[in-house]
Amino acid sequence: MLNYCTFCWETIVNLSIILISLYLLHGMPRSKSSNRWLKEHFDDVFVKKAQAEGYRSRAVYKLKEIDEKEHLIKPGMTIVDLGAAPGGWAQFVVQKVRGNGTIVALDLLPMDELPGVNFIQGDFREEDVLQQLINLIPKRGLDLLLSDMAPNMSGSRIVDIPKAMYLAELAFDFGDTMLKTGGAMLIKIFHGVGFDNLIKLARQRFDKVVIRKPMASRSRSHETYMLAKGYNL
Repeated sequence: MLNYCTFCWETIVNLSIILISLYLLHGMPRSKSSNRWLKEHFDDVFVKKAQAEGYRSRAVYKLKEIDEKEHLIKPGMTIVDLGAAPGGWAQFVVQKVRGNGTIVALDLLPMDELPGVNFIQGDFREEDVLQQLINLIPKRGLDLLLSDMAPNMSGSRIVDIPKAMYLAELAFDFGDTMLKTGGAMLIKIFHGVGFDNLIKLARQRFDKVVIRKPMASRSRSHETYMLAKGYNL
């Protein structure tokens, strides 16, 4: 069943890319920005690498790079993955825990089934969805919180950054409630309003807090990742 679902997902994604590209190329006047996006996407080494290695998204290489340096993911862990769809990070986590661990993924968007992953589709900001997530994790039993959540971007920093940081703060609050002593979190954050305050708060709770910008993050993007290790209750 997994192979079928994965094949369907990959086929849909590939067809969608082709159709969107044809529409942009032939169905409407092309702006400089659309030309640049198309060229960047199809020339992207991480897109090509993800397709070749069977990952669902290029974003997996952000987590992979950080994990190779920090050794975050180990067998036996309880891990939550927020903003999980289409499932690239969850795929990598499954590989790392090697069948020994609890993995819960959540996203507003649908995600194809992954063996070993409990998936919740819903809005993390809604109480009933949050409760579903909490019910799958022992209180203070979380080893690692991963969050790649981001809002739909409008292109306006004044609008986008506060919305993105709000999601980051929600993820942090969840981790602050559920992490066990010594636990860790990796959260996507954006430079702008709220950035310094969140870093300051994290340093009050964790032994080590650093900012990482993986190679797979696009250079023009304001996204970075806050890595916090050694949680103190």
